[in-house]
Amino acid sequence: MNQEPVKDVVWRCKSWTELGREELYSLLKLRSEVFVVEQDCVYQDMDDKDKVGLHVWMERAGAPAAEGGEILATTRLLPAGISYPEEVSIGRVVTAQSVRRGGWGKALMKRSLDEVHAAWKGEPIRISAQQYLEAFYCSFGFTTVGESYLEDGIPHVAMTRPAGPA
Repeated sequence: MNQEPVKDVVWRCKSWTELGREELYSLLKLRSEVFVVEQDCVYQDMDDKDKVGLHVWMERAGAPAAEGGEILATTRLLPAGISYPEEVSIGRVVTAQSVRRGGWGKALMKRSLDEVHAAWKGEPIRISAQQYLEAFYCSFGFTTVGESYLEDGIPHVAMTRPAGPA
């Protein structure tokens, strides 16, 4: 795997109405590159939930996504009542292949948990995690609930985490 070092990054968190066209395009492009092409999974990524969520991402410093720069990692945060009746959700968790194994996935989850805590303090979190990442999410305080299930042909597990910062 061709991992590239990334030194200077900028973190952003924006709602749907705050996103610029270039930022939105870059977010959707990365999600499509990983979830549809790399994982060979045909599914409806644009599900209207983006419109009510917060979008967290990491981009190269000096090359903002708003000006066509590259987004290297992203998540989508949704309030309770959208994906799950009583819990906030973190989903669409993705890191560009070029920066994997450099600790950016951990940084992305920490940042996402901090943003959830800032936006929805006191709310528990539920995720639908790809099963092979179960231990990764456990390291952030998530606990598996229920049995494994297939989502878009990929084994997943439901996981929850109590409210609180990372």
